[in-house]
Amino acid sequence: MLSYAKAETERGSLLIQRGQTRSRAERNAAAKPRARRDPRRVLIVAVPPVRALDVLGPSEVFGDANRLPGGDPSYSVEIVSAGDERLIATHVRTALLGDFIYRECRAHFDTVLVAGGDGAHHSEFKPAFLDWLREQCMSARRFGSVCTGALVLAKTGLLDGRRATTHWHWCGELARDHPRVKVDPDPIYVKDGNCYTSAGVTAGIDLALALVEEDLGSSIALQIAQMMVVFLRRPSGQSQFSATLAAQSCERPVLNDLLAWIAENYRHDLSIAALARRAAMSPRNFARVFTREVGKTPGKHLEDLRVEAARRQLESGSAGLGQVAAASGFGSAEVLRRAFVRRLGVTPGQYRKSFGKAAA
Repeated sequence: MLSYAKAETERGSLLIQRGQTRSRAERNAAAKPRARRDPRRVLIVAVPPVRALDVLGPSEVFGDANRLPGGDPSYSVEIVSAGDERLIATHVRTALLGDFIYRECRAHFDTVLVAGGDGAHHSEFKPAFLDWLREQCMSARRFGSVCTGALVLAKTGLLDGRRATTHWHWCGELARDHPRVKVDPDPIYVKDGNCYTSAGVTAGIDLALALVEEDLGSSIALQIAQMMVVFLRRPSGQSQFSATLAAQSCERPVLNDLLAWIAENYRHDLSIAALARRAAMSPRNFARVFTREVGKTPGKHLEDLRVEAARRQLESGSAGLGQVAAASGFGSAEVLRRAFVRRLGVTPGQYRKSFGKAAA
């Protein structure tokens, strides 16, 4: 009996010693400094004359990621001139100084972005430059464009067969000159595989925030958006065209006020007669003036607002279609479905599958 007790005591002592050893090892491992990670190299290609914000907007996003406390610098941003000089002309009088010209750059980059501007759609590009750009993009983990930088990417053939966007004003040119590109004029930015293209000017910031969110997570991206005083995701959804903004240039102040009121009350049952009373017009005169000033009928404008609201909900949430329909002013899920098929060519379910959080 004593022998058994002694054996159990020794066994318990051994287990305690092992536990202490394991905890000490874990503490030592935790105390060791974590391995320093090399920053992701980002190359921004500037075609002179470039729009400065197309270069500096994304650069500021990546720079703010580096300035956040508690971590190593995450990005190293380098600017290359697509011209023959490091000094890069811009739309404003202040020039940008590139790190090098494209012929000098043979390094490997994690991310390659082509910035837009007048040079992107007015310049004749040398075959050597297009070959260099194609090689850089194909060797990078991901590549893309800001604004009309998509017109430059398209000349390399890298957008062929891909869905892409650019500034709405030049989407027609992109589609005409590069028919193999699937041009979508609506989104703020488009991801197709490892290719990212963004809409005009400030959309480069949206795109850069999305890239940071992929790399470092939503919390970091949100902190950067807060520091820059911008939205991490624009409230108008992933659309260059907001029905509210598109209708804010009426000559009659009474219509501008009414349009702002409609944008806040689109969930209600708004008839022509009710809107006409609010504008102090007869229904017939109101419908005629509204269509002339806004460019569409009151009913179509109201449906635009409701479709836009439903898109936002389908992109960012998981509510059922009945809930989405009620929250966006449609009478039922079936009315919502018919509106989506008529306006977008897809059902709400198909739209969510393509553009909702799960798809992203």
